[in-house]
Amino acid sequence: MKVRTGPYPTHRFYHNWLYNWFGYSPKQKTSIKIHKYDTWSMNHTLAPIILPMLKQLKETKHGSPFVDMKDVPKELRATKKQVDEARKDGDVDPKHFERWDWVMDEMIWAFEQKCRDDWMEDYYGPYIEGEDGKPLSGHFEWVNDKGRKAHQERMSNGFKLFGTYFESLWD
Repeated sequence: MKVRTGPYPTHRFYHNWLYNWFGYSPKQKTSIKIHKYDTWSMNHTLAPIILPMLKQLKETKHGSPFVDMKDVPKELRATKKQVDEARKDGDVDPKHFERWDWVMDEMIWAFEQKCRDDWMEDYYGPYIEGEDGKPLSGHFEWVNDKGRKAHQERMSNGFKLFGTYFESLWD
């Protein structure tokens, strides 16, 4: 895969005239070449690209979108009274920005784990031995299957949040 993107062009007042007269419209320059092997494990291909973008967005963001209360833990949910008082003043509730930070952190964590191919090894136990006393190839016991499932559920939730708030990934 080869991706090149240029900066977004600065829009000037005369660009509207140029477009009307000559059909010229400045756009961001992009060049993308996808190879067949890029889609074999597309989730593994995209994760190392998405992760640094999410980290940079978190560092440079200038605002926060509205996050649904059901998507965050109870301690980050605002009460109806807090929401009503904030709206009355034309403001956001006191936990508005904390919710977006939490969502960003969960997405970043999920993509970090996806980039870490060996995360499941944290939950492996000893290899099962064959009759000759040597470990059987690919056979192991789960030491902490509950922990492995919780880890996977948290990753899946981070990816779900990425999809839910995809259109909110702007600065």
